[in-house]
Amino acid sequence: MASRRQRRNNHSRRAARPRSARNSGRRERRLKRLALINILVVAGAVAGGFLLMAVLTPKPYDQDSLCEISDALPAHTAVIIDKTDEYTQQQADLIASSIRRAQDRLAIGERFTLFELDAEGRFDPRGAFSLCNPGRGSQVNPLFRNPQRIEERHARMFETPFEAVLEDLVVPKEAPSSPILEAMARLAQTEFFSPDAPERELILVSDMLQNSGLFSAYGGGGSVMPERTPPAHEVADDVIARFGGNLRGTHLTIRLIARDSHVDLQRGELRTYWDELFRDLGIDTEWRDL
Repeated sequence: MASRRQRRNNHSRRAARPRSARNSGRRERRLKRLALINILVVAGAVAGGFLLMAVLTPKPYDQDSLCEISDALPAHTAVIIDKTDEYTQQQADLIASSIRRAQDRLAIGERFTLFELDAEGRFDPRGAFSLCNPGRGSQVNPLFRNPQRIEERHARMFETPFEAVLEDLVVPKEAPSSPILEAMARLAQTEFFSPDAPERELILVSDMLQNSGLFSAYGGGGSVMPERTPPAHEVADDVIARFGGNLRGTHLTIRLIARDSHVDLQRGELRTYWDELFRDLGIDTEWRDL
């Protein structure tokens, strides 16, 4: 145990240490801390710059589909236009306007496909138009990309072919059958509209007067006859057995083409029937007039 005299001597030696040496030590430690902070700030800025470049740099895309080259499927909005019955020029104009509005709402990279039920009542699952939205000038940050060039690319590669196909799709025709439900089910079997695609949106432009082997809306007196029409749940089971359950999870918007001689049926008994059928298929449905 140190004597009292020894403790006094140690204390005297510490007290005798030059104040300038103590200040120098504190200053050195402070400089080291500042250097470490500066290194962390610079490293963070560099990492942030690389991250910003990764976010803002356009991703490579397929030249044919304009879709991002990726293992994941893009969000997909598909339109089926029912051309199995005649409609007026006014209705044709309304159909075109509604489809243009849907096109205007697309996110960058979202796929947009136009299909038709043709004059023979057949459905072409390939689609006449199926491209991803490359983006519009208003959808990009002008600090990093040229809005004018982006808009020009959109007009040349997306909007021009879209308008060319749309002009033909809204030409009314007439067909002996109207397999609306089969068309929807076959669409869900295609690769790009399969359940692997996120945010599947289906827009169906139709009078909803189904006429096929599944069921027909044309009963006695032009109405759905309960004794002749199979229950909705049986039709849903038949669809799943024949085509699978890929429609489940799809959001469906019906743009109804009103028929003067069937409008009460379309908005009443037939709509109720369709709503029950779509619920059994797991489809989220909303109805809108043209």
